[in-house]
Amino acid sequence: MKLLKNLFLGINAREARSLSIPVPNELMRDGERRNGMPEKQKNGALVFARNFIAHPQMLGSAIPSSSFLINRLLGKINWGSTRIIVEFGPGTGCFTGEILKRLRPDGTLIVIEMNPAFVRHLQNNIRDPRLRTFQGSAENVAQVLECAGIQNVDYVISGIPFSTMPPDVRTAILKSTSSVLAADGRMLVYQFSKKVLPHLQQSFSRVETDFEAFNILPARLFYCEK
Repeated sequence: MKLLKNLFLGINAREARSLSIPVPNELMRDGERRNGMPEKQKNGALVFARNFIAHPQMLGSAIPSSSFLINRLLGKINWGSTRIIVEFGPGTGCFTGEILKRLRPDGTLIVIEMNPAFVRHLQNNIRDPRLRTFQGSAENVAQVLECAGIQNVDYVISGIPFSTMPPDVRTAILKSTSSVLAADGRMLVYQFSKKVLPHLQQSFSRVETDFEAFNILPARLFYCEK
């Protein structure tokens, strides 16, 4: 937790909230605890921080995604026609909750998460019949969809750190992702470096790049067409 506290030096809770940064409970004053961040969001921030300290290579950042990043990435989705979305590495559900707000009533969101603490958090805090949570690796997305009775998906959203994972795992995930996308499906990726770009270009016919500065850390975005 010391690492996370260091990240908040020089910024108070009100400023952090203006940047959509979840603030750990012990960094808030009493009044801010009572009137500030909702309890579920505070719990999610602490779960996220503890797991970043324990597994930094699995998460890539100590701080969940900002609303600016979430809105920029989700703005690329055609919500009117989208029925099935897969999310890799949902963590505590920053993107998950926003996807569900936008997803049509008859849609389905499949989330695949390796960390059991995050899986428990999602199951305990997001109650939505459209959400189906699976614990496992993203490289097994085809098997997960088969278990769910789904053949193809409209979008795959991923923030898992491709640059720090073993090359064979990265290749397997991208290959499996391409195989489950519908003909006009897209993979939307957010990372903190450009290192994944050549690997995406090898796996998809077209990759558009984008950038979001208002995030900690500033994020690189990649919109991939099958």
